[in-house]
Amino acid sequence: MSMEDVVIDKVTINIGVGEAGEKIEKAKKVIELLTGRTPTVTLVKATNREFGIRKGQAIGVKVTLRGEEADKFLREALWVKNNKALSYSFSNQATFSFGISDYTDFKGMKYNPEIGIFGMDINVTFKRRGGFRVSRRRINRRPIPKKIRIRREEMMDYMRKNYGLEIVEAD
Repeated sequence: MSMEDVVIDKVTINIGVGEAGEKIEKAKKVIELLTGRTPTVTLVKATNREFGIRKGQAIGVKVTLRGEEADKFLREALWVKNNKALSYSFSNQATFSFGISDYTDFKGMKYNPEIGIFGMDINVTFKRRGGFRVSRRRINRRPIPKKIRIRREEMMDYMRKNYGLEIVEAD
């Protein structure tokens, strides 16, 4: 293992419901069932009259997993997607994102009429073992140099090798 190895930094699970109230509570239950963690409520940053939302309104929930928890959840989520992903799911900013349309697709989950059907977005963030501290440290902070940035191909290779992911080229 070298300092230049690509590793998973975190896995973020997000459920956007678009409105506050009962739907937020149901989405919280879904995330707690899947991860065993208490989610954070996401709030609107700016008012948008076209969508009928105002600043500070709750519109979703999310939870961030790291380490062993992230690895376990990611394996389960990829199983739901039959270990396949589209090539455009990988970005140039060291992230890989995909969606799951129904939480009941996970192993051991059954439909609960009190909760309903909720889908989610899963975002995987990558880093190098020795790299990204440069952009976050307090003293002598700098932009991330090109040699430390993670390319799409490196993320794809990592996912193929460690998770058996089959990457499908999109037309």
